[in-house]
Amino acid sequence: MSRQQRKLEHIKYAIESNQEGWSPFDDMEIVHQSVTSLRWEDIVLHTKVGGLALSSPLFVNAMTGGGGSKTEKINAQLAAAAAQTGIGMSVGSQMSALKDPTEEPSYRIVRKENPKGIIFANIGSESSVEQAQRAVDMVEADALQIHLNVLQELIMPEGDRDFRQMDRRIEAIVQSIPVPVIVKEVGHGLSKETAKHLQELGVQFLDAAGLGGTNFSKVENRRRKDPLSAFDNWGIPTLASVKEIREVLPEAHLLASGGIRNGVDGAKSLILGAEAFGMAGSLLKVLMEEGMDSLLNRIASVHQELKIIMMLLECREPRQLAGKPYVVTGYLKEWFDQRAK
Repeated sequence: MSRQQRKLEHIKYAIESNQEGWSPFDDMEIVHQSVTSLRWEDIVLHTKVGGLALSSPLFVNAMTGGGGSKTEKINAQLAAAAAQTGIGMSVGSQMSALKDPTEEPSYRIVRKENPKGIIFANIGSESSVEQAQRAVDMVEADALQIHLNVLQELIMPEGDRDFRQMDRRIEAIVQSIPVPVIVKEVGHGLSKETAKHLQELGVQFLDAAGLGGTNFSKVENRRRKDPLSAFDNWGIPTLASVKEIREVLPEAHLLASGGIRNGVDGAKSLILGAEAFGMAGSLLKVLMEEGMDSLLNRIASVHQELKIIMMLLECREPRQLAGKPYVVTGYLKEWFDQRAK
């Protein structure tokens, strides 16, 4: 199977895997506050993550690219939506274009459609410094994501099996690339042990990208003749990952993604210490099934939901949500308790 065909299968199965139902986010409740002294106009969504100035803590996380004209069209629409709503966006893995320059248009379209926006380039941990710089240049990126997807590769029929130089490559990229380097998971979460290890390599920006959203174990199992379904629910819930990382790395620049469905889920991640939050599969599903206008409306709704919570908790800006009162129950509480420092 060609890489292009594989990318299109990933999109198909990712959309199918984003179904409504129970989420680990449902095990956390924000404690309601009844008195506020703010006006709606007082609330701003502008925030900073390290040196990145964002119009909103919401960003479109990595999804597509490398699937020819079909993914070029999807990326064009996502980028146009990001431009119209003022949110950041990451492209999907650029390895296909690094290996086959004919795939570059499916990524370059993002900067063309959003010339002034915040855009993240995206590569795998198998990339060299030279490939990392090419990926940044391809989309004129403001930051670079390195995705960690060992489990996905192991389940993927044609996936990598040799990770001996992963540490060395990540460290070299962090030391050499002039834009911020964000290391992220692809849906299985970053543990506190992994976060500390990455810090030792010089990584300052992390995206928890936990269990609960697009499940690449299930996606790759859909592509196998002999599914390894024992790994379909493997991983760390996003909120658990965020809490673990923030407790051991209080100075890290922390993003949250993986199963965030709305502004309430986004606010929960900010309360636990994330500085921004990404949505991917749920936005792609809206775009593919309902169209561009619905996607714009969905992004506006996420912003409205977030601002309502900020009003209730008397927060003028997103960073003030950190540490606001909350209650956890069930599965998430068990995780918090057993993994406490």
